[in-house]
Amino acid sequence: MHAVILAGGKGVRLRPYTTALPKPLVPIGDQHAILEIVLRQLSTAGFTTCTIAIGHLGEIIRAYVGDGSQWGLAVDYATEESPLGTMGPLLNLRHRLPDTFLVMNGDVLTDLDYADVLNRHRDSGAPLTIATYARKVHIDFGVLTTDDSKVVAFTEKPSMDYHVSMGVYGLSRSTLEGYTPGLPLGFDELVLDLLNARNQPHAYEFDGYWLDIGRPDDYDRANAEFTTRKSLLLKGA
Repeated sequence: MHAVILAGGKGVRLRPYTTALPKPLVPIGDQHAILEIVLRQLSTAGFTTCTIAIGHLGEIIRAYVGDGSQWGLAVDYATEESPLGTMGPLLNLRHRLPDTFLVMNGDVLTDLDYADVLNRHRDSGAPLTIATYARKVHIDFGVLTTDDSKVVAFTEKPSMDYHVSMGVYGLSRSTLEGYTPGLPLGFDELVLDLLNARNQPHAYEFDGYWLDIGRPDDYDRANAEFTTRKSLLLKGA
C-alpha cells in the first residue's frame, strides 16, 4: 500500500510555531513530531511505501525523515516549486503512483485506520473517498430567516451539524486524468468537478479521535491530550 503525504504548506495559521519549522514537524508531546506519528501509524497499518510532497522548508523534512527506513517505510519525495493546491502535487507524480493510494495532510492527528480507508476506497469503485467527521457548530446569535424584507422564521442560538473532510482521502490514479501537471488543483475543485460529472465521491464516516493541527488552539489541545492518547495514537509504542 502506498501513501502520499502533503507537507508543502507554509502553516501560516500556526505561526509563530512554523516560523522556523515546517508544520508537520512541530512537536507533539516530549518526543514526537506530527509527521513521525503519521509515518509510524502508516507503517503499523501495513503501508510499505510513501511519497512526501514538500515545499516550504522541505529540506528540513527530508533531513528528518530520510529514506523512512527507521519506521519500516520506503520514502521518496516530490518537491513543489510553487504552490499547487491540495491535489496539484499529485499531477506531477501520476506516473509514479499505483492504481489506488492514500492521500493525506501531514498535520493530522487521528486514530483513523488508514488501511481501511484505502481498502474501502478500492471496494467502492468511487473516484475519490473522503474520510469525514461530524462537527456541531453552535451559533451564538438568534438566527433570522427573511423573505422580501419580512422575517418569516426565527431560531434562538441554533446548533448546526456538518460532515467535514478530515484531510485523508483514498484516490484512484485515473481520477487525475485530464488535469495538467504543473498547474494548481485544489481539493474543492476536484470534488466539484466530480459532482458536476455525476461521478460522486464516497464518504468514509469516522467517529474516533481527530484533530487538524491548523491553529494554535488546536496545537495546544493536541499537546495537552497527547499523554493520555499516546497508546491510542501509537499502538505498540
